[in-house]
Amino acid sequence: MTPELHGPLDPDRRQLLAIGAGLGTALALPLAATLATPGDAHAATSSPPPQGMTMSTITTKDGTTIFYKDWGPKNAQPIVFHHGWPLSSDDWDTQMLFFVQRGFRVVAHDRRGHGRSAQVSEGHDMDHYAADAFAVVEHLNLRNAVHIGHSTGGGEVARYVAKHGQPSGRVAKAVLVAAVPPIMAKSAAYPDHLPMDVFDGIRKGVADNRAQFFLDLPSGPFYGFNRPGVKPLPGVINNWWRQGMMGSAKAHYEGVKAFSETDQTEDLKAISVPTLVMHGDDDQIVPIANAALKAVKLLKNGTLKVYPGLSHGMLTVNAEQLNADLLAFIKG
Repeated sequence: MTPELHGPLDPDRRQLLAIGAGLGTALALPLAATLATPGDAHAATSSPPPQGMTMSTITTKDGTTIFYKDWGPKNAQPIVFHHGWPLSSDDWDTQMLFFVQRGFRVVAHDRRGHGRSAQVSEGHDMDHYAADAFAVVEHLNLRNAVHIGHSTGGGEVARYVAKHGQPSGRVAKAVLVAAVPPIMAKSAAYPDHLPMDVFDGIRKGVADNRAQFFLDLPSGPFYGFNRPGVKPLPGVINNWWRQGMMGSAKAHYEGVKAFSETDQTEDLKAISVPTLVMHGDDDQIVPIANAALKAVKLLKNGTLKVYPGLSHGMLTVNAEQLNADLLAFIKG
């Protein structure tokens, strides 16, 4: 369905929004990249931070600078947040403040090509994303951590936990929020999923007029502001645009392949830690029928929580409700 913004839209913008309403824009991956040993190739080269200091970046072995935040007591249980496409770790600020005030250590990084991390040319795929997350975790020596991912970040969490987090003791639990696994795009295994022209339309939006596309998406389907009676929040829309425009157009363009075409069926099957799957049933970006309802069946120890009427961006516009549920799961 084609979302309507407040005010007239020209035909090109209507087409972009129609595409956005059917798919997802909180994610990321590129053309198939070959990795020998992702963990080794992307381990951080920087030394541990000196006593009393927290470094804000690490450099992976492939030369990529990754920005991260690390707040709270260093001896507390860590919660690691993984953001969606095309945003940054700032998208988790409400959750990070909530949990740090409750005694947790909270960590979040900007994905390569996003936010304040390096705008490198290569590596915009789920293997690199997970390896970069592992480099941050290894650098900070995080153990017994809860990993929470939104949208593309949920795909990153699934790949990280499956490939790097077990059975090392580094992962206690996982949470997939409006996440893309098992796969968004239509395939032989998932013939009822979204057609490729949806994702080609997102690439066109990024290539033709990224600034406008990144305004239209949060103004409409991302937060459900196109629904009758839902009042748009200009600050939320502007913050989404700010985060998106901080990143690399190339990373965003190539990331569409990562979040749409990466089949994470085997990642989900490999995860054994308790995993909470949270999804709004009015998610116009990542349809719940293609994602959470199938993902939870593939998990060994999964729990599904469906939010009636909530949008893809519920972690922001319904933060109070989600934060309480996240806390209950972490403490349970």
